[in-house]
Amino acid sequence: MLNITHHGGAKGVTGSCHQLTLDSEHSLLIDCGLFQGEDATEDAFQQLQIEFDISTVKALVITHVHIDHVGRLPYLLAAGFKGPIICSIPSAKLLPLVIEDALKIGFTRNAQFIERFQQQLESQIISVPYGKWHAVVEGNITTRVKLKRAGHILGSSYVEVAHQHPNGEKERVIFSGDLGAPYAPLLPAPKSPYGCEQLVLESTYGDRNHPDRRQRRATLKHAIEQALTNGGTVMVPAFSIGRTQELLYELEGIIYDAGRNAKRGLPKSQWQALEIIVDSPLAARFTQVYRQLKPYWDNEAQRRLRSGRHPLNFDNLYTVESHEAHEQTVAYLANTGRPAVVIAASGMCAGGRIMNYLKAMLGDERHQVLFVGYQGAGTPGRAIQQYGPRGGWVEIDGQRFDIKAGVTSISGYSAHADQKGLLNFVKRMRRWPHTIHLVHGEQTARSALKRELEAMYARKGRGVKVVNGE
Repeated sequence: MLNITHHGGAKGVTGSCHQLTLDSEHSLLIDCGLFQGEDATEDAFQQLQIEFDISTVKALVITHVHIDHVGRLPYLLAAGFKGPIICSIPSAKLLPLVIEDALKIGFTRNAQFIERFQQQLESQIISVPYGKWHAVVEGNITTRVKLKRAGHILGSSYVEVAHQHPNGEKERVIFSGDLGAPYAPLLPAPKSPYGCEQLVLESTYGDRNHPDRRQRRATLKHAIEQALTNGGTVMVPAFSIGRTQELLYELEGIIYDAGRNAKRGLPKSQWQALEIIVDSPLAARFTQVYRQLKPYWDNEAQRRLRSGRHPLNFDNLYTVESHEAHEQTVAYLANTGRPAVVIAASGMCAGGRIMNYLKAMLGDERHQVLFVGYQGAGTPGRAIQQYGPRGGWVEIDGQRFDIKAGVTSISGYSAHADQKGLLNFVKRMRRWPHTIHLVHGEQTARSALKRELEAMYARKGRGVKVVNGE
């Protein structure tokens, strides 16, 4: 059985990095992500370093371009890795943007260095179409990889590794990456593979289930309308890639329905005049790439396009580019109370432009913080989510801010599959794995999913080894 070593993401939700050892001279690396929140040690610089041996690594395979899956890539290249970086075609377009931003935040702002690094990165990227085998090792052993749609963000994949040992024995290992929820906006849901011997499975929401899409869209609409009744701003912390575009898609749908109802003689809705503000230059760039990659959208989104609608570029949508315009927008919304929805990074309130909105508006009960994604332990987002409904406070940049604004969480808008979705990913395989490694989840989530997996196997009279965070 092939050996899997975790260099991150085994006991937490960030820092995903898994090494599959093929033999003494060959291995593959699946993702190379950044640690965030409580997963990061006090010595953050040490955790950025590549402290494991990369001499046998023949290729890096990237499941998707979220920073907790690719953020240590600059350090991997700095450590001397010159092998292929294999990813999907959409990810190949998005990855340079993500890495450029990561370099500016945590590495250097030297334009010449960033340009040289980007040139090296792009020379190593190999984009592979979904569903096509790609050989990474040939000779005494043969190893191929195939990417399948994961439905998490645009370009996201789960990875199938087909390996043939020197004695002719064959083994298949699957790395789930981050699996998306069914019926998510824009992206088709992941379809289970035929089967494998070993599965490395994410477990972010291994202990809970999401509401269905109709219910979560109604909750989103209600949460925003409730805040607007108070004459305030709805602050939505969101990842620049994936979550921002999904929200825009859903908001366009709500605004479109409001306009259609008005044409039928119903009272004019406040949604028709509501400003949707994306205050993130990076999110705006990602949204442009999303528009360019329309062929990868799902059937529902394709129908909207054919009807003449523009789900990611509608009339109510405004983007804030410069820092000066950002400061003006924060001051204007904080002082005037003009109703608006602001989507800004970072998704866990651990930095970025959302912080200035929070500083200016958390203490004002007119406003609302709306969480639509996972908030990692140890992040300001988790603190606001946990203590805000109780009238608590949060520390931001060493300063205490009382939380008087409303705080609402909609778990259904997670881009991660819930417990049912994760179980179905395994259940719908024709050949179930005999070993499942649970990663990318907090202890409670991994333990709950482990129990459910073992019970599912037991009902079928089968045995399974579930490895929990090792």
